[in-house]
Amino acid sequence: MQGKRILVFSKTEGFRHSSIPRGQEAIRDLAQAEEWGLTFTEDATLFQSDTLEQYSALVFLSTTGDVLNDAQQAAMEAFIRSGKGFVGIHSASDTEYDWPWYGGLVGAYFDGHPRIQEAAIQRFIDSGLGVENLPSPWIRVDEWYNFRDISPDIQPLLCLDETTYEGGTLDDFHPISWYQAYDGGRSFYTGMGHSEESFSEELFLQHLRNGMRYAVGE
Repeated sequence: MQGKRILVFSKTEGFRHSSIPRGQEAIRDLAQAEEWGLTFTEDATLFQSDTLEQYSALVFLSTTGDVLNDAQQAAMEAFIRSGKGFVGIHSASDTEYDWPWYGGLVGAYFDGHPRIQEAAIQRFIDSGLGVENLPSPWIRVDEWYNFRDISPDIQPLLCLDETTYEGGTLDDFHPISWYQAYDGGRSFYTGMGHSEESFSEELFLQHLRNGMRYAVGE
């Protein structure tokens, strides 16, 4: 739908993923197909209420570390509370460890990862954000995050089968993608998207597009 605008934020204060430029290109292609407006930035000063109000959703594309100051955090909280949306991609969960509200918005914090390897993903539910159109198992290669402080309020979409790879720490319940209503707004997170190749995968892009649609309120 026309009129939706998305702010894509990729500031890093820790590890920086080489996949960020490819992720930006893929999001640009998705937005063009959906007729969404886009702004790409690493300028945290845009996080003020009169600037954010023009957007329907924020995308944190592999952000890391402490990327917003207190005033910018307050503006983002007000943005979500006004009914807007958030998308977190991969290391968005490796961001803002000292801001508990943000941890709740994302739904978990990063807690390490094993080597990059193939794993099987299982659908947790068959109706929700288009996951019923994904294979189960979905076999793919990525950097599989372990998580801590997983919110009990998330709605898991996809979970890792830890019997299919080495290094998982969450046993029988290892969500890798989820969504939730949060503090008046909407949040979608995927732990996938480490590699540049991820943003050329048709199934991953389909999954990301559906999460973005949810975040903008479609």
